[in-house]
Amino acid sequence: MEHIWTILFIVLLAALMPLHLVSLPVNWVALCLIFVWRWMHPELAISIPFMLLLAGICLVGELVEFFAKYHGAKRYGGSTKGGWGGIIGAIVGAIAGAPFFFGFGAVVGALLGAYAGCLIIELGQDRSWPEAKRAAKGALLGNFAGLVAKFGLGIAMLVLAVPRIWPG
Repeated sequence: MEHIWTILFIVLLAALMPLHLVSLPVNWVALCLIFVWRWMHPELAISIPFMLLLAGICLVGELVEFFAKYHGAKRYGGSTKGGWGGIIGAIVGAIAGAPFFFGFGAVVGALLGAYAGCLIIELGQDRSWPEAKRAAKGALLGNFAGLVAKFGLGIAMLVLAVPRIWPG
């Protein structure tokens, strides 16, 4: 019976990963679930240093996502304010898009929000239309890169955790 519960737990962790697309803090939720599993199964090889490693991966994911969003606009010629406009636009867009397409509208909303937020700020600073569009494109691409990086780090957490969760 223990193997069935373990399989179900691993499936739960894997099923969480696509929720990155709706901007949920999946890596942190997975970390908490693995901590609870460790507490319930102290005989497993889930050590405190391993949990700290997973927490570090979560933190790196957040930092990479933030800096990718910010520097996406900057790399494409955007201003500091334009980078912040992209970040704020992504948050607003994700919230506004969340009710659509079973929550997956948050992805589209975040990407379009990053674009629109950066574009509006850049145009408000008297940038030309082509310059503002280029910076907004960078904000959109940075937002996407941050999402992909965070998803990839979540998968890495899963790959590292499964051998320690499975009873040997």
